Amino acid sequence: MNAKQLRSHQPSAISHQQKTAHKKNEIYIILDNVLDTYNIGSIFRLCDALAVKKLYLCGGTETPPNHKIRKSSINTTEVVDWQYTASATEAISNIKFQMPNVKIVAVEQDSKSVPYDKYNYQTPIALIVGHETEGVSKEVLDLCDAIVELPMFGINISLNVMISLAVVLFKVIEKQ
Repeated sequence: MNAKQLRSHQPSAISHQQKTAHKKNEIYIILDNVLDTYNIGSIFRLCDALAVKKLYLCGGTETPPNHKIRKSSINTTEVVDWQYTASATEAISNIKFQMPNVKIVAVEQDSKSVPYDKYNYQTPIALIVGHETEGVSKEVLDLCDAIVELPMFGINISLNVMISLAVVLFKVIEKQ
């Protein structure tokens, strides 16, 4: 469905077949206190576009139903499998319990990070992005198998959380 078709559908009108018709990639996304509802909605849209298996909304991250999330997601909140957990550490524990071989990778600037294009992405993988100002929390970074970051060449030292996630997600898909 294109954006116009998705916007014109009532959420309940999206059929079970439309929700489950596509094969999902073994990719999991964890939002560690992402607060901007437009970022959250855009990440739902990104998860649908790349057939992400599951999106975890953690901590202070707003959840559907929310008008701003629905609008920026163009109703993809209805087709993306998502779950709320109290913390990103809880989401990581849940994923690791269900799939011990999944790699947990944060997208964050850190002294231990490697350039995003040098990491050897393999699925199953869980990517974590964090709060728009604070980033991924230290306790979550400590649980990660790797930390990747995007190079910055201007005076600004960071990109929008959804944009950073999109760049890395496309690299994951490219490596499959």
